[in-house]
Amino acid sequence: MNRQVTGVADEKSVTSFRSDGGTGETRHRPWLKAAVLLAFLLATVGAGAFWWRSHSAPPIHYVTMPVTRGEVARAVTATGTVNPELTVIVGSYVSGVIQQLFCDYNTQVKAGQICAKIDPRPYQMTVNQAQAALDVAKAQLEKDKANLVYAKLTLDRTTALARRDFSTQDAADSAKNAYDQAQAQIGLDQATIEQREAELEAAQVNLGYTDITSPVEGTVVSRNVTQGQTVAASFQTPTLFLIATDLTKMQVDTNVSESDVGAVAEGNKATFTVDAFPSRVFEGTVTQLRQSPQSVQNVITFDAVVSVDNRDLSLKPGMTASARVVTERRSDVLRVPNQALRYLPGGIVPEGGTAATQAPTAGSGQALLWVLRDGRPAAVTVKVGLDDDSNTEIVEGDLHPGDLVIVGED
Repeated sequence: MNRQVTGVADEKSVTSFRSDGGTGETRHRPWLKAAVLLAFLLATVGAGAFWWRSHSAPPIHYVTMPVTRGEVARAVTATGTVNPELTVIVGSYVSGVIQQLFCDYNTQVKAGQICAKIDPRPYQMTVNQAQAALDVAKAQLEKDKANLVYAKLTLDRTTALARRDFSTQDAADSAKNAYDQAQAQIGLDQATIEQREAELEAAQVNLGYTDITSPVEGTVVSRNVTQGQTVAASFQTPTLFLIATDLTKMQVDTNVSESDVGAVAEGNKATFTVDAFPSRVFEGTVTQLRQSPQSVQNVITFDAVVSVDNRDLSLKPGMTASARVVTERRSDVLRVPNQALRYLPGGIVPEGGTAATQAPTAGSGQALLWVLRDGRPAAVTVKVGLDDDSNTEIVEGDLHPGDLVIVGED
């Protein structure tokens, strides 16, 4: 009973709701329209914002570097080889077998010290032969002197007899001829003796050359022979040793290209590095610019000699050096990075001209810099001076140390 009543009541309620449904729809429909309209507006605003962001220019971030004071140095780079200032080649004047060696690499030698000895026996025999020939010539002289005395006595005797008519004139003339020949023989003997003395002296000199001696005081940097080796000096003097006179004074023989040689002069300061000490910079001075050109694969270079102090013996002969010769230097000048002179922002037209006309003009000394002031780029016309690979000197212009010059954009 209760269930039926309830069921009827529910049905009525539903029927009542349905009968009033028109009034319910009318009451909720304006809110639905407002929601749709709001969603449409939000989508439109979002699309517009997306379009504006995608088509608007992004903000420019400038890369800057400060204006500084310091040194600007123009330099010429070259490669070269480290060598002793004076290297003496010790060779052999005579041929023979190396009998003994007294010097080796790094041996400290004095002038006149024997470094090697060639077998002297063949040359000693030549000396002995020359000495014997000299002795024969001297003995011949003594013999001919005695003959001259006898010829003089014969001449005097024959002449006296001829005056008294005890001898013929022909006999007197014959005695005179014998005497003259005896005198001439004495002169010939003396000349022969001088010749034999010269031959003996030459043989003794060659014997002396079997002792290979150092002509200077220094250090042996190269030895090209071994004991028992045969050296032949018939056509060319063989090199036995290389001796450096003083390893505390070295030089770098740099190869300067012909396009840079005009800027290099004696007295220029130079720096260089070697592979053995990559973090150490050696300092030297150009002491000689040799006029003799060197051609390697049709490339002409000139030898600029850089002298350097090597008291600690760090530099070794033959090291490869990368040198930098300073040809011009300015100290304590206002300078800017070279990138700043090449920068020109697109679309910015300086006051009184165009971007193209305000660009630096080669050879005029005038250039345009962009300085960041109050967050905006400002064009500054300057007069430039000396430049190197990194910085350029500013001679005139509205710039001060600490100003930020623009070198690029992010």
